[in-house]
Amino acid sequence: MKAEAWLFTGTALFFAATTVVYRWFSADPAGSSALCVSFVMSGLVAAFLWRQHRRGGERPEDRGDAEVREVSGRRLFFPDRSFHPVLTAAGTALMGLGVVQGLWLFLIGLGVLAPGILGFAFQNLDHAE
Repeated sequence: MKAEAWLFTGTALFFAATTVVYRWFSADPAGSSALCVSFVMSGLVAAFLWRQHRRGGERPEDRGDAEVREVSGRRLFFPDRSFHPVLTAAGTALMGLGVVQGLWLFLIGLGVLAPGILGFAFQNLDHAE
């Protein structure tokens, strides 16, 4: 995770510097907002990756002398069948249509999307490691 964390940290710093320079030379609030949101999003991913690196330790992928046969100490469990991706996709599509068609469809999409996201987040809690 260390390489990925450095990559997203560099991306966040790039967007921060670009936001400052763009804001200084331009009066466009939309471009400044988009760059600021890009900085925040890449900063969140970088913070998550740094936290995972501290929590999980160094992986074999992070070392130059690692063997291919080495296995990381922590394995993730992914269920073979889940309806949460379908709910998430349907909710996202309905929300996108709701932006065009009206608030009522957007709210229905939000109601379909919420269980999908919560299911993604909490579906592995009952799995014993």
